Amino acid sequence: MGNLTKLLEVHDIRKDYGKPDSPTRALRGVSFDVLQGEFLGIMGASGSGKTTLLNCIATIIKPSEGEILLSGENIAHFGGRDLARYRGSRIGYLFQDFELLDNLTGRENILLPLSIHGEKVALAEAKLAELAAFFEIDDVLQRFPTQMSGGQKQRVAAARCLISNPDIVLADEPTGALDTRSARLLMDKLDGSNRQHGTTILMVTHDANAASFCSRILFIQDGVIFHELRRQLPTETRDAYYARILAVMAQLGGGSANVL
Repeated sequence: MGNLTKLLEVHDIRKDYGKPDSPTRALRGVSFDVLQGEFLGIMGASGSGKTTLLNCIATIIKPSEGEILLSGENIAHFGGRDLARYRGSRIGYLFQDFELLDNLTGRENILLPLSIHGEKVALAEAKLAELAAFFEIDDVLQRFPTQMSGGQKQRVAAARCLISNPDIVLADEPTGALDTRSARLLMDKLDGSNRQHGTTILMVTHDANAASFCSRILFIQDGVIFHELRRQLPTETRDAYYARILAVMAQLGGGSANVL
């Protein structure tokens, strides 16, 4: 990767739940950086803390200790307008279950973030046309979510996620509700956005196939980083990388069925 600029910095994040005298520790001091233009995956067994970590970065929940910096700014210090701007335009969140509004068409769902922030109509329409062509969803723009397949819904959601040109995309199990073909198409598109447009992506996944599109993977176990895996570009094939991912998953205990 040519650009070594740190976009996201996570420093010693800890998250406790429950009573202070007997807390449940979901995160026990997680630290890592995400570089500008990187496609980073996070994997771990159910209850390992990976979704808690993603939700801390998204400001859905607040860590008990530690710092999260985006472009050098501590997001814990954001409030009011800065926090709204961070959630609305600096990060894009891609959910497992799409989170589309059923009473809006595909076009309206995609344009919603720009409508909220008062983007000019001509610019919004130009962005929509570009993303619809890229994600191959022109034919569903006038449909409502109930008239779309799962794969179409997730590609509409991905277009909505990217239309505001966020600094980083946070993807939470984006292939979890998709069949194999739809999952592969979505990952091809996310990979293309990363490679062609330099989109920075941080993805939590249980799917080794999806993870094989990442340039680097962090494996979390019991609230700490257990292992890091990097794809040896440009020589390592995705199949070879996939095999190495499976080997680490087996070390975590139970293979792919247990890495949720």
